[in-house]
Amino acid sequence: MKAKLFCSLVFLLIQFQFSNAQAEVYEFRTYELEFFKSADVLHNYFKDALIPALNRQGIQNVGAFEEAGDALPKKIYLLVAYANIQAFQDSQDALAQDEQYKKDAHDYLVAGAAVPYKRISTSLIRSSTGFPNLVKPDDASNLFELRIYTSANEDDLRRKVKMFNDAEFPIFADAGLPMVFFGVNMAGGQIPCLTYMLALKDKEAHAEGWSKFIAHPEWQRIIKMEEYANSMNNILRVFLKPLPYSQL
Repeated sequence: MKAKLFCSLVFLLIQFQFSNAQAEVYEFRTYELEFFKSADVLHNYFKDALIPALNRQGIQNVGAFEEAGDALPKKIYLLVAYANIQAFQDSQDALAQDEQYKKDAHDYLVAGAAVPYKRISTSLIRSSTGFPNLVKPDDASNLFELRIYTSANEDDLRRKVKMFNDAEFPIFADAGLPMVFFGVNMAGGQIPCLTYMLALKDKEAHAEGWSKFIAHPEWQRIIKMEEYANSMNNILRVFLKPLPYSQL
């Protein structure tokens, strides 16, 4: 009972830490596609209906990706950045009242069982004080690296986020690893965890950047600090490439 109470208090502390600033909220959707079904209706929905409707709401830089490689089942990823959690809620209501959206999305909305995906999974991610806003990458970026760091409990996650906020972001910049977004997952799978995305030109730039990161003297200093020891227990990495209609 005491352990559960402690974890709850730590979670509230994390939430309070992030509430000191107006944090962006990222919705990261994963569409797992069906075998042998064309995904055209879904691509057309994103390109012609959903992304334009979000843009009309003032939501810019909507990212749409597929995996770089031949992983199965195929997936489509959608990244939407909201100014805050209220903007996320308001966006859903705005779509329901947007007649242009309903018209443009007609083929998708009436597709029923013909939709080309098995399921949609969604994560809600709240930005941190150290990296509060999504950054649109350079137009030459063709390789995106999505990283999810899981921790054993909420306090371990707090320590790992502190490590980023206090020291890691400048190392990424120095190493030539441009970050698109960073935040703590509020809802979805893998919790407790943090998620971030990097944008690079190609695999060569990726390899060079991480080589510089690992050798960076500041990284070599902080990985020896007891404060951050064992603050995460797993890394999930996915390489993505932007779809033609992606705004990132």
